[in-house]
Amino acid sequence: MSTVSRRGASSPHELTRIGERLSFVYLERCTVHRDSNAITAEDANGVTHLPSATIGTLLLGPGTRVTHQAMALLGESGTGVVWVGEHGVRYYAGGRALTRSSGLVEAQATAWANRRTRLDVARAMYRLRFPDEDTAGRTRKELLGMEGQRVRDCYRRESRRMDVPWRRREFNRDDFSAGDAPNQAITAAAQCMYGVSHSVVAALGCSPGLGFVHSGHERSFVMDVADFYRTEIAIPVAFDAAAEGEEDVATRTRRMLRDPINQIGLLDRCVQDIKGLLDYDGTRDTSESNGASQDRVTLLSDGDRHVESGHNYGDEIVW
Repeated sequence: MSTVSRRGASSPHELTRIGERLSFVYLERCTVHRDSNAITAEDANGVTHLPSATIGTLLLGPGTRVTHQAMALLGESGTGVVWVGEHGVRYYAGGRALTRSSGLVEAQATAWANRRTRLDVARAMYRLRFPDEDTAGRTRKELLGMEGQRVRDCYRRESRRMDVPWRRREFNRDDFSAGDAPNQAITAAAQCMYGVSHSVVAALGCSPGLGFVHSGHERSFVMDVADFYRTEIAIPVAFDAAAEGEEDVATRTRRMLRDPINQIGLLDRCVQDIKGLLDYDGTRDTSESNGASQDRVTLLSDGDRHVESGHNYGDEIVW
């Protein structure tokens, strides 16, 4: 029996705000199904219930099977779903979260399409990461040099803090285990941060591909956002995990990331940082401004004027 149109999509006010959700849940070697309004993960140890409406993004690792009903619930809940490789290292595919307004993606595209404003946003991104640095007037080459030095300094500082030997950053795409413990942990932490930032980017309706620092990749903007918190969260946690040994370092890194991500309210902070960088206040979003629960679709007329859709303007001149 067909279920088309039987269940309507949740309105914005019925969804848990992205900033108030858990950051991510990683699953592997299990079957993901639905039980009422919860997601279940069943493996050899039994069944675990997960409240879908409070998950920011679900990372599906090797050996996972997911049912149609589970994906339907995740879609209704506005939960991001990402298929990843072993240890969460590879990104294979992503299911988008619910979006309501095109306001943020329009602001993003407007800033991105102009070379001057694209550089202005890039400078603001570096200023967000390194608030004690003056980025005004900096060229892209200077910004990249500044970032490289700061990240190298962070590696050395965290190595001394945790007494973990550090040589250099190494990552083998074809063999995750080829790296030493800190390199494995840094890679695992970076992938988790990409998953978190992708869930926020998708939930806000931004374009993952329109980056201001990164370019040429379908997730350039996701990488931009994840880098905001690299030296503050990802690298320190990676060295904390590496200090406990090389065995299961990727799994340990993911577990250790959860606490600081939730403690500082990273998802909410990520939302505010993106809106601030794009100079977006949400006044055109009906779900944020006047409390309306229905979506609003408009048509563009001359002079960038918006007129209501669902109306035939064949006999009218729209000014």
